[in-house]
Amino acid sequence: MTTPWKIGMFQSAMLMGSWRLPENTSTDFLDLAHWIDMAKRCEAAGVDFLFLADDYGYPVVNDTIPPAAIRNGIQTPKADPSMILPALAAVTERLGLVTTLSTSVEKPPMVARKMATLDHLTKGRIGWNIVTGAGQNASARLFGAPMVEHDRRYEIATDHVELSLKLWEGCWDDDAIVLDREAGVYADPAKVREIEHDGPHFRSKGLLNVPPGPQRTPMLFQAGASGPGRDLAAKYAEGVFLAAEVSAMTEQISDMRRRATEFGRDAQSIKFLMAGTFIVAPTSEEAHQLRARQIATRTLDEAAASYSFYTGVDLSVMDPDKPIDPSTVTETGRTNLERFLGPNAPTVREVLEEFQRNSVMGAPFIGDPGEVVDQAEAAMAATGADGFLVQPDATGTFDSFLELVMPELRARGLVVEPQVGETLRGRIRGDGRARLAPDHPGARIWEAASLV
Repeated sequence: MTTPWKIGMFQSAMLMGSWRLPENTSTDFLDLAHWIDMAKRCEAAGVDFLFLADDYGYPVVNDTIPPAAIRNGIQTPKADPSMILPALAAVTERLGLVTTLSTSVEKPPMVARKMATLDHLTKGRIGWNIVTGAGQNASARLFGAPMVEHDRRYEIATDHVELSLKLWEGCWDDDAIVLDREAGVYADPAKVREIEHDGPHFRSKGLLNVPPGPQRTPMLFQAGASGPGRDLAAKYAEGVFLAAEVSAMTEQISDMRRRATEFGRDAQSIKFLMAGTFIVAPTSEEAHQLRARQIATRTLDEAAASYSFYTGVDLSVMDPDKPIDPSTVTETGRTNLERFLGPNAPTVREVLEEFQRNSVMGAPFIGDPGEVVDQAEAAMAATGADGFLVQPDATGTFDSFLELVMPELRARGLVVEPQVGETLRGRIRGDGRARLAPDHPGARIWEAASLV
């Protein structure tokens, strides 16, 4: 029997890449109705979750914002997705909702409080994408903070997650809320406690003043393919987002499953979702025509600005006919630098052309519904992944995927209908479990606290 695919939809509360096309609606990113309509459509189509990514960064090169970034809407402007989520929770019943909170910007009690509140408001449909941040050079300037070295950011993230887990799992017993109006007892003081944490980067003694929601800890996602990023995912993540070519993702998945085992976790408990760009139309010819129109809207200057956002590296000043200098060092981000290094490294021009076509994503699936699903099935078989994080289409929404691809997936038995009342964790795991798996570090925190 085929294991059902997990299908998430990727969005960021900003302009998306094909905004110049007349049919594109991403220019409505500050209109709440835009997001409400999108969430309703995603739920009606039966996808698992909608992911609203976030960061404070934007392209910066030599301490200046490249004019191409402002002129062409590259990673700016953008809005705060956490302000949008409660509205989406109110108009949906089954759709999971995932967002990003940076461990470099948000302190653990802030993250724990926001996520616990959203877990209640969504009735257990919330997920946290754990990131150290994107566009780190810009973010540091914005907050007037020093640039933190790449690997050290992951050390901070590890300590951040440990404290967040203590707040979610350690403060309240399951039956702490008594709500006895006659006796005047809201909660049993013997079943509510402060936690203590004395880590390398965070110290805390206190109480998370939001009682636990249906999941207690939000479902934990992560995206980062560097060595420290893989360790963070292997230790804590329940879902991992990957964006690369198939061969690279195959290695990444295998390696992170191995690392998970070393951390004492079931390697299969992590669900890996490939970034999937589906350029689909009723006919293959129409799909390829659309692909050509999309590429034509992007310039190499835009590609260079986009690349600088992810890496802090300015390709526009390098020799276009030579590979990127392997001694290039950046603390902004490593994934999209390291992927273009090595013995068969492409030239700078080829890197820019790749970013012009696909940005950080791998090659798209192109064709009619049957063709793109055939291509997606081949990628799943090659990588051992568990599903897709679907990228917006030319309209800035997911309408073509929802209307053309989802019915094909359903006809092939590759997706299943969600149930009302399922938590996001239970849905993605496929076992109905609302709480962390017993071998997760957070579950051990809860177990220890419950024995006190």
